[in-house]
Amino acid sequence: MKRIVLFLATNIAIMLVLGITVHLLGLNQFMAGGQLNLTMLLGFSAVLGFGGSFISLWMSKTIAKWSTGAQVIDQPRNDTERWLVQTVDRLARRANIPMPEVAIFEGAPNAFATGPSKSNSLVAVSTGLLQSMSREEAEAVLAHEVAHVANGDMVTLTLIQGVVNTFVFFIARVVGFLVDQALRKDDEESTGQGMGYFITVIVMEITLGILASIIVMYFSRKREFRADAGAAQLMGQRQPMINALKRLGGLQSGELPSQMAASGISGKGGVMALFSSHPPIEERIAALSTQG
Repeated sequence: MKRIVLFLATNIAIMLVLGITVHLLGLNQFMAGGQLNLTMLLGFSAVLGFGGSFISLWMSKTIAKWSTGAQVIDQPRNDTERWLVQTVDRLARRANIPMPEVAIFEGAPNAFATGPSKSNSLVAVSTGLLQSMSREEAEAVLAHEVAHVANGDMVTLTLIQGVVNTFVFFIARVVGFLVDQALRKDDEESTGQGMGYFITVIVMEITLGILASIIVMYFSRKREFRADAGAAQLMGQRQPMINALKRLGGLQSGELPSQMAASGISGKGGVMALFSSHPPIEERIAALSTQG
């Protein structure tokens, strides 16, 4: 229930901010006088498309902590927490990035990295993963997450999401305008958008949104292969990461909240692989095993 409330509150707040922004900029007048101003519509679409993505990125650490219950380790209270902080610090130094915040959350095996920049990031691991993996395997997973931060994957995926969102908003409204015009009678004066416009926009946003998610998830899967390779480089060998992936393959990984799914460690096969943020573990192991 907490996650649902957080998700709804976050999205309402984002849409409110973006709605005020496009109103103040006058970009919501892209169809004034019954004519479609493509330049203004593109600006409107870009504000909504990139704005939502960047606000989510800016809030990503806070959302991650609230939604997973992750507790940041300020002062290690035991040997496990001490090892976690020291390991992430060592890996961050090797990756030449500032030390991320380190957190633990209760749950089945999983881990994630998030944050708006390399200098403001969070690496979190579940209690289930720490309990089910050896220290070397857990270190490989941490190296994978640190590699995500070093590669700037959070920002890259945000930019890609912003681009596809912009085109979804833009194309949906262009098609909606054309359909609305086609449904009007020749002698009917334009008094604003008709039902044809609104229905078409909704249908197009849903349809294009599905296609857009396939594109975004494709790039998300690509970044996982790169993070696996980065983990092997940080560890100085491939085998620990391969062993960690094999271990994950035999475990039931925990589910993260929907807004955090792309930051986790597991993937799906079959048709649903098109909508998965992570490649199947078998493909990741094969890719690592064949590296030169």
